[in-house]
Amino acid sequence: MTVDWQTIADATAQGAIYALMAVGIGLVFGVLRLVNFAYGQLIMAGAFALAMASRWGWPVWGGILLCFAVVIALSMLMDRLLFRPLRTQSPAVMLVATFAVAFLLQSIALLWFGPLGRVAASLAYLNRPFTISGVEIRKIAVVAIAVAAVCLVALVVLLERTTVGLQMRAAALDFRTARLLGVRANRVIAVAVLLSGVLAAIVAIMLTVQTPLVTSDFALRDTIVVLAGVVLGGLNRLVPATLGGFAIGFASGFLGGALPTEKSQYLPTFLFAAVILVLLVRPAGLFTRGRGAVERV
Repeated sequence: MTVDWQTIADATAQGAIYALMAVGIGLVFGVLRLVNFAYGQLIMAGAFALAMASRWGWPVWGGILLCFAVVIALSMLMDRLLFRPLRTQSPAVMLVATFAVAFLLQSIALLWFGPLGRVAASLAYLNRPFTISGVEIRKIAVVAIAVAAVCLVALVVLLERTTVGLQMRAAALDFRTARLLGVRANRVIAVAVLLSGVLAAIVAIMLTVQTPLVTSDFALRDTIVVLAGVVLGGLNRLVPATLGGFAIGFASGFLGGALPTEKSQYLPTFLFAAVILVLLVRPAGLFTRGRGAVERV
């Protein structure tokens, strides 16, 4: 096992990306009590938008705008056509519905773009390293950490200092009581889904820098790992869930860079075995206090 500063920088960058994914998943869960398994397919759609914009010869900013437009449009359609009609149903019904949407979007991408996928190379220069004191650090590592920090600070300000943020927190505590007190459910859910879509588009851009080849299963493994990290940190609260996403992302990047190439196939085994062990000791989550938490967002 070899460890250097570049491995630590790359692991920190991956942890930052996974933290953003955890926030997107946690926002929807906080309001709807729903684990959205189609979140990875939103990221995939954004990555395909970047790839197509690159293929059409669009400028970089045009591809980024298209990525945001596609992901946000799909997020809002998912809310309008799926979350809103099924809101009064049991969590199991909504969970199965998100599974169905995930496989539907994946199948559409497979039929549309084929098994070979597309290449999104417009931001490939961010994957090039620069040298600091003899250590090569990829540009995307710095960008990912900076963007994640800005997004998380902006989200905290939104939740703590704005009216809609207060309504989201109230809805997360007790949705029915919040509605009785005048919180508009459709508005709160729409904002949560919108923010989740924005974060998914940002993650899509960062992941395509690291993995330019976009296929129908793009970001699927990352989503599964992040879901495990969210449960590891504490699904019932946003900050612990985010820390869990960062922790499992950092561990994944660190072990992936430190393990010898011939041992890299054992990485998922190490990660999920560690998740099981932690949950046996701390079933409420690694970063939560007590047996559970009341506040959701």
